[in-house]
Amino acid sequence: MGRHVVTIKDLARILNVSLSTVSRALRDTYDVNKETKERVLALASELNYKPNFNATGLCHGSTHNIGIILPFITNYYFSTVITGIQEIAYNSNYNIILYITNDSSERELSIIQNLSVSSLDGLLISVSSNSDSGSHFKNLIDEGLPIVFFDRVDNNIDTSKVMQDDYNGAFEAVEHLIKNGYTKISHLAGPKGLHLTEKRVNGYLDALKNNNMPYREEWIIHSGFSQDCGESDTYKLLQCEERPDAIFAVTDQKAIGAMLALKKKNIHIGKEIGVIGFTDDPIGTIISPSLTTIQEPAFNIGKICCELLLKHIKKKYFQPNEVILPGTLIVRESTVRN
Repeated sequence: MGRHVVTIKDLARILNVSLSTVSRALRDTYDVNKETKERVLALASELNYKPNFNATGLCHGSTHNIGIILPFITNYYFSTVITGIQEIAYNSNYNIILYITNDSSERELSIIQNLSVSSLDGLLISVSSNSDSGSHFKNLIDEGLPIVFFDRVDNNIDTSKVMQDDYNGAFEAVEHLIKNGYTKISHLAGPKGLHLTEKRVNGYLDALKNNNMPYREEWIIHSGFSQDCGESDTYKLLQCEERPDAIFAVTDQKAIGAMLALKKKNIHIGKEIGVIGFTDDPIGTIISPSLTTIQEPAFNIGKICCELLLKHIKKKYFQPNEVILPGTLIVRESTVRN
């Protein structure tokens, strides 16, 4: 029978302190008192504790590997984020390892539970829809693994986060529709529970309220982010007792799905029903009519989240930082009424 390997959890249990306290003591951070630090180090020495080299914050070496957990890789937005991450990582002599969840919370959890098979200095994460892995992310942080969230974030975890300004982007999108004469504006929203979804719904609602515009429950439809979801959601909108005259979609993919549905129903996009998206996917310039959108700073999000992660890796204690980057309204044909 193999000898039991002492873990950070064993130290925390024996000393009756939290995992994070043991982690910080082993990393010699300033926010652990001297007596506690000495107790942790003495017990670690007595039990011959060996740090987990997957958690660089607890070790003196470095694997120079950064993990990235994200929903998709074929998605234009995420591929652009990865390009930004690569630029910073490679210039700093770090490799990146991709873990793709396919937007499945079950697969996300499985990836987290099996991360020990790889040696990582830190982790960049964009959570899946309906993610329930928060406690597992927290456990990784308590073990000393630096983590930075980007785009889709877990608001219950105290670590650095990098996002686009979802609220103001949505607000600006709806105000643009109102300024162009649309008065019955619907929203094809993302999955419920995502921070991103909630921010964009709130921006949509506040823009309507700010302009004394009507709002109907049936004009907000929650579903996935795909083109197929956008198409099926639009068919539902068209069946409403009072049909909307504009659609604000949570992503360009959903907006394009909406446009396909409108075309199949012989509804003139722009003149009869305006459509605006959120991403600035290049396909929006190719389709006809071209798609008005809120451009997301995907490349800069990738660069900044990687820069923050490297700071967390290299410093014994780095204060979590939340960065929100503004989007840009790109006006095209899909919101032109004439």
